[in-house]
Amino acid sequence: MNTLTEHDRKLSETLKSLSLKTMTDPSKPRRKAILGILGVLTAAMVSAVVTLIFLNSAIDIKAALFGALEPATTVNSISLQEDAIESAKPPAGANTSPPVAREITGSGYVVAPQSTSVYAKYQGEITDIVIDLGERVQFGQPLIILKDPSAMLALEQAKAAKVSADLALAATDITLAQTKAAFHRVETLYQRSATSRKDFDDAEAGWKSAANLVEQGRHDIIRAELAIRIAQEQVDSLTVRAPFAGTVTKLNAHVGDTVLARADSVRESQSLLTLTDLNSIVIDADVAESNISLLRPGLHGEAVLDGFPDQPFAVEMRQIAPVASAEKGTIGIRFSLLSPPTGIRPNMAARIRLFVPDPQAQSQPYVGETQP
Repeated sequence: MNTLTEHDRKLSETLKSLSLKTMTDPSKPRRKAILGILGVLTAAMVSAVVTLIFLNSAIDIKAALFGALEPATTVNSISLQEDAIESAKPPAGANTSPPVAREITGSGYVVAPQSTSVYAKYQGEITDIVIDLGERVQFGQPLIILKDPSAMLALEQAKAAKVSADLALAATDITLAQTKAAFHRVETLYQRSATSRKDFDDAEAGWKSAANLVEQGRHDIIRAELAIRIAQEQVDSLTVRAPFAGTVTKLNAHVGDTVLARADSVRESQSLLTLTDLNSIVIDADVAESNISLLRPGLHGEAVLDGFPDQPFAVEMRQIAPVASAEKGTIGIRFSLLSPPTGIRPNMAARIRLFVPDPQAQSQPYVGETQP
């Protein structure tokens, strides 16, 4: 009697099939090698997939961020860029360094070389001032009027002395004419032996004496004329005039003041005014004396005034001081002003900047020049 159920039969067949497959499987070492190869291939495939995903993501991100800003670079544009770079390269043997320039700076002041203090030549009282501070005047123009009664009196006395000299000369001329006529009469008589030698000599002496008086009278007139010129010069000097064309930059005179003569005024430093030629102003600046080897007249530079900081202008080196300053270790330089700003004044502070080529670099060729 068969007691196995259907379920037991299927289970038995399954166990048999498993036993047959187990007997036909390859050995363990071979199975391990196959599993290892499959693992390596699987890992490589995973790595490749991950790398591909990362690259695609990075490309997408870059395209999203810069795609609108960077145009696509074509092969032709790359070729043109390479050609431009090659054409910009200097030829073989050329010096590609730019010319070396050295910057020299200094500071100084605006100076008016033609500036003078005006004094009265003679003592007097100021009666009128015909100019104002800042006014431009011409050569010989009246500036200040003085009054000196003694000078006027001296002029009148000189003129009176001239009149007296003229009268005296006229009298001696009459005397000369009379003595001359008397001498000629006596001379005629003497030649006829109608008079003595003594009368002849006396007549001749009287005539020569009258001639000497006339000559003396003429010299007296000359002295009188000279006295008049001296007195007139003193009176004329009471009108102080401009010694040259310029601008009144300082005015110390006041109507009613009594001024001293020039010698005393200079000693007391009591000038009437200061006259300056503003058309000939320059800049005197100091630079370090270590730059002396680079300086030469004719160099151009730039100046900036503290009063006009936004208006730089060109200057030209005119001359270098003959001596250096031992106290400051500087050398003085005078600059001519080229188109300075309107309104510039003497004594304004200035800053100077010069670009001087380095002597060691002057012999080197610039870009595009080849070595000989």
